Amino acid sequence: MGDLIPLFPLGTPLFPGVVLPLQVFEPRYRRLMRDLLAVPEGDGRFFGVVAIRQGWEVERVAPAQALYDVGCTARLQVVRPQPDGGFRIVTVGGDRFRLLDVHADDDPPYLQAEVEWLAEEEAAEEAAGDQEGLTPPHGGVPGPELDDLVSDVAHRSLDVLVRGVGRLFARYVVAVAGLSGDADDVEPQEPALLEGVADDPRALSYLVASAALLTTEDRQALLAESATRRRLRAESRLLRRELTLLETLGAVPAPLQRFAGPISVN
Repeated sequence: MGDLIPLFPLGTPLFPGVVLPLQVFEPRYRRLMRDLLAVPEGDGRFFGVVAIRQGWEVERVAPAQALYDVGCTARLQVVRPQPDGGFRIVTVGGDRFRLLDVHADDDPPYLQAEVEWLAEEEAAEEAAGDQEGLTPPHGGVPGPELDDLVSDVAHRSLDVLVRGVGRLFARYVVAVAGLSGDADDVEPQEPALLEGVADDPRALSYLVASAALLTTEDRQALLAESATRRRLRAESRLLRRELTLLETLGAVPAPLQRFAGPISVN
């Protein structure tokens, strides 16, 4: 059995480090907020956000079938009770998890799930896959010198990948903003947005995944990917695809909504 946590299904995935504001009005989630507020401040004030599969309604089928199996915790940062009994809250994405089982009971009225926590693969470790392409001369056994070389190549190649994704994302933001008529508002914000994650490949990967106008399936695949390098590689392909569509069709796939409006990577 895994840890038992409350669930809050939404139409799109949440990513680690990304700010998610919510207005809570349904009775069961009002109850969830009251339960969380009864917990001492600290790591216990969180719930799991899981995306609903397109075309599925959680209320009409088994929740485990209607929900994607990988989600992210939302840590409560700000809670403002409203006169009508609802809440306005601000959360930040925390840890990724995989659903093991989903419970739908009368008390509590909100969904709960048993989950296993998903670890993040460090860039240097995941880059070790590059070692397969480097063989020692004359079939010798790899030594410390080769290990150092592999590590150096891995770090350098990751830096190249980060710069490439950053440039593609900057082009993408401007392209979408231009078609939406918001270029003047977005262009001054875009450099600052990227500078904030310039030294953090993982944060950059989650910023792109949450801000780009991708399908729920694409976003979910990025959330499920544990390796920063592979996530960035997938985003490079996705951004190139989206840029081609934008430049060829001249169409925006969804409203811009200020692109980075509620999105902020800590």
